[in-house]
Amino acid sequence: MYYLNDKTAIITGVSHDKGIGAEICRRFAKEGADIFFTHWSADIDWPESFQKEIKNYGVRCNHAEIDLSHPDAAAHIMDRVSAVMNFPQILINNAAHSVRDSYKELNAKILDDTYAVNMRSTFLLCTEFARRLKDMKNASGRIINMTSGQALGPMVNELAYAATKGAISAFTVSLSAELAPLGITVNAINPGPTDTGWMTGEIKEQLLPKFLSGRMGKPEDAARLAAFLASEEAQWITGQILNSEGGFLRS
Repeated sequence: MYYLNDKTAIITGVSHDKGIGAEICRRFAKEGADIFFTHWSADIDWPESFQKEIKNYGVRCNHAEIDLSHPDAAAHIMDRVSAVMNFPQILINNAAHSVRDSYKELNAKILDDTYAVNMRSTFLLCTEFARRLKDMKNASGRIINMTSGQALGPMVNELAYAATKGAISAFTVSLSAELAPLGITVNAINPGPTDTGWMTGEIKEQLLPKFLSGRMGKPEDAARLAAFLASEEAQWITGQILNSEGGFLRS
């Protein structure tokens, strides 16, 4: 187990119980990290209920409904966290916007909406986090971005999503070189197809034979890897895109 005692973590895109973001919150809380999570369009009572669940691990937890498409969202999140908790040492960019598209449907609005959340908010959160952490004495930090394995094969009918997630991978590598001298690591996780509630029975039937490990990906798989990357054990790992797919065959 990789202990995160006395750490504060921001996790974006935590809007339902079965998601990767929710499982990362649980895993980090189990290991002693205080949690600040953001959500959008969640069921009305769910964030409060989830906050209570996380607090039951004996850590502090706060949350906010944040529209990440807003240009000032990154600064707002950092201000909000700093006002109610210790300044965070861990940033998990988990939020994502996705719609089904293809060359027939793709238009400027789909691109702009997807870019605003997947790229702009992620990039600005990373840089705002790093600038503020840089000013703190003897501070080190962890940035973990979520991507989707665009370099491993095509994502048909998800052109805008694939393009923006691919940009996150490129950004992760370049930013890691700038932040390494500051003691801030920057990595990305590709969890592969993960059963977070979106898969129909038909989709599961199609995907399961492609998992050489014999099961579907679970949110817990991504959460375990995120906990490792956030730990001191991973201080020598930066600029990496980790494909954690259980041997998933893309061909």
